[in-house]
Amino acid sequence: MKLRRALSVSAATAALLPVAMAAAPASQAAPAAELPKCSDLGQPHNNTFVGRTFGMPKSITLGTHWTTYTATLTNTSAKELKSFELSAKLGSYIYNEGERDLSPYGDLEYWDTSQRAWKTLRQAGGNAGGTIPAPKTLKPRESVHVQLRFRVSTDLPLDQTYDAFTGLTGTFVDRYSETDCTARGDADGGFSPRKG
Repeated sequence: MKLRRALSVSAATAALLPVAMAAAPASQAAPAAELPKCSDLGQPHNNTFVGRTFGMPKSITLGTHWTTYTATLTNTSAKELKSFELSAKLGSYIYNEGERDLSPYGDLEYWDTSQRAWKTLRQAGGNAGGTIPAPKTLKPRESVHVQLRFRVSTDLPLDQTYDAFTGLTGTFVDRYSETDCTARGDADGGFSPRKG
């Protein structure tokens, strides 16, 4: 209840959007997979999205307990975003050789509003994450809201420090220097894993 009160009126009015998201077939994903990243072409910092997470703790206890949070991406630009895609990930940043990613030790799920059920996100390589059904366009000031939950197994070795994170990524096709390219925005939060 507190989470819903914390959302702004504009975000609350867009809360019906995940219903449409869940109805979109996942097979439509990745039309822009062949395009270069806009950042690789020299596009300056992209301020298209504002991303927020609600309910993300600073640390989590390893085990079977789920941690639930909500992630929101809002199109703050004046343009309609085309070929919009939405994905979520659970992992950790790798800074030094020999460090391991937390992702294979975790589980990540999103709430499918159309089927009223949690759906697992798992990549082919075993990492926690994947594509979430979403509308193919996102209009100015329009938002997407996704409820996610995650957990990390007690099998995770704690012989290193993990800079762990989870959240949403929105990508879309943009045009920069007369070239079509893909831009992105994130709504994620960091946490530290600990033994129970």
